[in-house]
Amino acid sequence: MNFDELDNKMRRFEQSLDQMIWPELYLVARLDGRNFTKLTKEVCQFEAPFDTRFRDAMVGTVRHLMECGFRTVYGYTESDEISLLFHPEDNTFGRKTRKINSVLAGEASAYLSLQLGLPACFDCRVVPLPNLECVGDYFAWRQEDAHRNSLNAHCYWMLRKKGISPRQATKELEGKTISWKNDLLFSEHINYNDLPAWQKRGVGLYYVVYEKEGYNPISEQKVLTARNRIETDMELQVGEAYREWVLRFLA
Repeated sequence: MNFDELDNKMRRFEQSLDQMIWPELYLVARLDGRNFTKLTKEVCQFEAPFDTRFRDAMVGTVRHLMECGFRTVYGYTESDEISLLFHPEDNTFGRKTRKINSVLAGEASAYLSLQLGLPACFDCRVVPLPNLECVGDYFAWRQEDAHRNSLNAHCYWMLRKKGISPRQATKELEGKTISWKNDLLFSEHINYNDLPAWQKRGVGLYYVVYEKEGYNPISEQKVLTARNRIETDMELQVGEAYREWVLRFLA
């Protein structure tokens, strides 16, 4: 059997589970950290529940993913996860899920590992969305998840710092309402509403166009050229205002 025959035969198996996202669908990729609680609290010993060093490392990872070859329009991170919204016309790797998942997971894992100086691992899943309403719903969902995680984390670590065991702290918070958790924090003089917005809402990254002065050696004149740069927003809006803001990046 020559090489071409062997190549054709074996690629059938390699590609047997290939899935491609239809071009009519909007595309989001979500990455999650593997065992990040142990990594951040035990190995790196970051401040609990939130540490600006880890936040900045995650923001840097999002920025890297937005510049690593895919055409993205928005990046979002909260806790140990990242969401990327792709441009509708992005066709990188023919929109094959196995390629998108493996490349993004590898890029994120490698970049964050370098930032921390320790091995860090992400998984990745592709999320196809049929319309703009679902795109808005997706990012509203992840922001609400950020809010719930943040409130729980502040309560949990407040109890832990008072000497309560991990199991007891978890059990104490089970089934409790949002108002109960806010009151718990307030009893220790912590007003949840006054905490930094990025801890409660996550962080958004997006492109802006700016003009840069250059020089045309042919005409020997100064010229202005349009360039893109990534901006970071740590004061994200909430509710309907946030949904509409995210959807503007697809306009």
